[in-house]
This record gives sequence, structure tokens and C-alpha cells, in this order.
Amino acid sequence: MKILIVDDDKTTRKILSLYLKEGGFNVTTAENGLNAMEKLGSDTFQLVMTDLNMPFMDGIEFIKAIKANPGTAHIPALMLTAETDGEEKDRAFKAGADGYLSKPVTAEELAVKIRQMLEDALEKGEKPNGKA
Repeated sequence: MKILIVDDDKTTRKILSLYLKEGGFNVTTAENGLNAMEKLGSDTFQLVMTDLNMPFMDGIEFIKAIKANPGTAHIPALMLTAETDGEEKDRAFKAGADGYLSKPVTAEELAVKIRQMLEDALEKGEKPNGKA
């Protein structure tokens, strides 16, 4: 199962990658939404995890872009951010986020949320390879 982590902070990308790799996931990282869009164009992912505040293309714009594209709209998107403001959470869900977690997060919390999101996607008729 492949997950794309999008965060402008190198340390955060590394920690999240370690958490997910220990959980058995295949991980690819991107520094910002624009870089992530390039990676989505050349590879297949079953879930994307993005930070909110990033340069060039923030997490909200990134989620809007993937949800607007028929080729990527099916991919569950998890917003993982330091923002705890309810308005930011609402903005994320209105943009198309399928989940929201506030940093800091433990490996266990992350794994539980990802598995829940993947189960929800399966219930909606999505297959693990991303096709309905």
C-alpha cells in the first residue's frame, strides 16, 4: 500500500515516513503540493497525507486539486497539521479532506486513522488499487 506524504518540513517527512514504514506501508514524500502533484502524475497512491501550511501550494489547494481531477479524486486525503483551529478543520473538509489529525501525532494514532480511512474508502466501493 503506497502513501504520499506532503510536508515542507524535512524532519516531519522523515518521522512520518518512519512511522508508516514500520507499519508496513510503502512511502513516498513531497516537499509541497506542486511537487506532490508531479508525483501523483507519475505513480499510483492509495492515500495522501498533507500538511496545511506549505509554500507554493498549501494543503487546502492540494486537496482541492486532487479531488477535482477524475484520475485522483478517489484517493483518500488526510490533513495532518499543527492547526487546531476548528475553522481550519472545516476548510480542510470543505476542500475534500477525508480525515484530519492535529500534530503532534503518535505512530499508533496515525496508523489507526489511516486504516479507518482506507476501510471507509473500501465501503464506498473503492478498491485498494484506487479503482472503483
